[in-house]
Amino acid sequence: MSIPGPGGQGLQLTPFRGLRYVAERVGSLAAVTSPPYDVVVRPDGLRELETADPHNIVRLILPQADSPEARHRQAAETLRRWQADGVLAPDPEPALYVYEQRDGPTLQRGLIGALRLSPREEGIVLPHEEVMPHVVEDRADLMRATAAHLEPLLLAYRGNGNGNGTSGTSGNGATGPGTGGPGTGGAARVIESAIRREPLLSTTTEDGVDHRLWRVTDPADLVAVSADLRHHQALIADGHHRWATYLRLREERREPGPWDFGLVLLVDTARYPLRVRAIHRLLRQLSPDDALTAARRAFRVRTIDGPLPRALETLAEATEAARAEPGAPNAFLLAGDGRFHLLDRPDPELLARTVPEGRPEAWRTLDATVLHHALLDHLWNVPDTPEHIGYIHDSAAAVEQAERLGGTAVLMHAVGEDIVHELARQGIAMPHKSTSFGPKPATGLVLRSLTLG
Repeated sequence: MSIPGPGGQGLQLTPFRGLRYVAERVGSLAAVTSPPYDVVVRPDGLRELETADPHNIVRLILPQADSPEARHRQAAETLRRWQADGVLAPDPEPALYVYEQRDGPTLQRGLIGALRLSPREEGIVLPHEEVMPHVVEDRADLMRATAAHLEPLLLAYRGNGNGNGTSGTSGNGATGPGTGGPGTGGAARVIESAIRREPLLSTTTEDGVDHRLWRVTDPADLVAVSADLRHHQALIADGHHRWATYLRLREERREPGPWDFGLVLLVDTARYPLRVRAIHRLLRQLSPDDALTAARRAFRVRTIDGPLPRALETLAEATEAARAEPGAPNAFLLAGDGRFHLLDRPDPELLARTVPEGRPEAWRTLDATVLHHALLDHLWNVPDTPEHIGYIHDSAAAVEQAERLGGTAVLMHAVGEDIVHELARQGIAMPHKSTSFGPKPATGLVLRSLTLG
């Protein structure tokens, strides 16, 4: 996929009137924020957010009711009520927003705006994971009901790292997704200028992460950002289902309008590299005994020492060792019976029978590919439905839920970012929920209403 040249469109990030909490009407800004909807997986976590403040954003992104229709209707009614009561209010004029997260030594800054939507074949926004249709349908119903984008996607592009407008490269010297042609470096300069001003808001969430937000409205700054970004493409780091939802809802509308744009956080990873972590699987109805019995038919299985951090270190060591040896470089950690079990050295004949041909070797040897095709589909016969599989970002939460349910947690090792970029450039989608990029933006700091214009 070619990168947009000087005359191309590239990324088009536009200002919008942010819908934000009115600080005086809530307990605290920290108390009304939430992680992204797909990170809030534990019922106790949902209850904790709901009780933190009666206006916590989780009541919009994960409303609780007896049916999907009732949930979405409840979210829409709640959003309208909060605006009528002055809990949420729009900013006076369209703006881009500089967003900063600081988590100990980790610092991330980017721009929140409304990004013009584009199909994959245009090569402007590159997904790297497949999506689950039922999740897209649920998010689409919620967006239709609320006529709002409640949380930004996380998109990554590669600038030059110093703002002078030259092309960026990946860590191995190859041009990476989002690397553009000649540009002005305007986005970096606008961000650095904004952070010298008093922030629009500043808060520290319960996890100890500091969040700050600035508004950018100066016409010259907006022009500089636009001129810079039009030379770049971006990788979807987090939010594939919401991006697919944006595209679906745009296709439903014949006339140009606000649905042609989607709410995103755009981060230059040459300046602020993202973390890449794994997303784990919770097999709700498969016991560890049954999982291990079946796995022994085609994998080496060993019980290893805990506690969890040590077991994860062993998984990482096994993965690295497998990559240096002949054969498939796959390893998984199973838990749920109070112990940890390492699966590695899959049978090559099994992989040849179960992993689809016609894809690059980098895709065929992904842990997620082998897990879904060889283990879930063939050895375990576990259907990929919400009743059977949960996708959990936190390893401790996955283990705790498996032990409570009598199910099995499959803990994964993170895939390398270079592999993600390589497959995205080739237009090859990884299995859904293969990666977790971060830091993820907090939900609730700025919303986008599609009725504000």
